[in-house]
Amino acid sequence: MKRVAGLVLAGFCALTYVGVSHASQSNTGCGLGSILFKDKDGLLSQVCAATSNGVFGNQTFGITFGTSNCAKYSSFTSNEKLNKFVHENMDNLAVDISKGSGEYLSTLAVLLDTPVEQRAELYLRLQANFSRIYASEGVTHLDVLDNIEAILHQPS
Repeated sequence: MKRVAGLVLAGFCALTYVGVSHASQSNTGCGLGSILFKDKDGLLSQVCAATSNGVFGNQTFGITFGTSNCAKYSSFTSNEKLNKFVHENMDNLAVDISKGSGEYLSTLAVLLDTPVEQRAELYLRLQANFSRIYASEGVTHLDVLDNIEAILHQPS
């Protein structure tokens, strides 16, 4: 029995050493753990980084707000909250964009991370481009998001 336990312990130590010394990729993603264990790609470091992210719940926050080494969304359609909001509120959002104000347009601005002082300009810009955003009766929420993104990436 002692021999089996010794072999198991020796095997674990060997694997840990190999993992710590020869790992070449980080599997922990972003969050506090990735900051604390930056440039340490060993097994033990990755386990500690993942544990830090899980225990403190900071990876979720980082993904949501683009902090802690987490990237911001590359496009609007990859932002799940924004995607869901536009999908569920297409008609109400269209009404608000057409008049340049309203609760749904305000919520859209919040989900787009638009600073308060820039929201009036956003509302006017979307209102002026309403026919490009809602280009046809069959427009989908993904089309709306793509159209808004294209408008916002154009120079003012």
